[in-house]
Amino acid sequence: MLTVWGRKNSINVIKVLWGLTELGLPYERIDAGMAFGRVNDPDYRAMNPNGRVPTLVDGDYVLWESNSVLRYLCMKHGGAKGLALYPADPGARASVDRWLDWQLSTLSPAERNLFWGMVRTPPEKRDMAQVTGAMKAAAECWAILDARLAKHGGPFVEGAAFTLADIVLGAYARRWFGEEVRVEGMPDFPALRAWYERLGEREGFRLWLGPRLT
Repeated sequence: MLTVWGRKNSINVIKVLWGLTELGLPYERIDAGMAFGRVNDPDYRAMNPNGRVPTLVDGDYVLWESNSVLRYLCMKHGGAKGLALYPADPGARASVDRWLDWQLSTLSPAERNLFWGMVRTPPEKRDMAQVTGAMKAAAECWAILDARLAKHGGPFVEGAAFTLADIVLGAYARRWFGEEVRVEGMPDFPALRAWYERLGEREGFRLWLGPRLT
């Protein structure tokens, strides 16, 4: 049995849970992080020295970092579904990897203060100058993906096939399009919005990204 340690309102845990849903894999999830604690306990730190979530346990094998977990699940347990999400062809796989790395290096740092400033900060304590700056930085990132989708016509990030790139970027798009983070002046991206709405039809999206952001 696969075990996922992590709270279900963590975007990185959500990515893994969505991937598990797409692959149809059974698993157990154990709450950890923030209000649930556990991440600083010695037994958890023995699994994940970063004290973050998620952590995947597969028998004697332990893995952390959500995008690496997604790749592993596809390669080890995914079968044909895994090859669809994370293709074997080197060029196609590298193209998917490019977006997973871009999320880590570029998108996530750009939008962090937008999400934390609007969702995890009480209204009376918000630094709206910081929030607006993060919104503009995130918009520059989303403009890149919007242009790509508009150019090839979708329906997904890599064209016709739904891949890990859609899961990872779709989780962050939920923040951008969510009413919880609406900020004056946010631009609309038609191709990006159409892609996001297509993602909303998938079971994994509805299960893990449908609830209100907290």
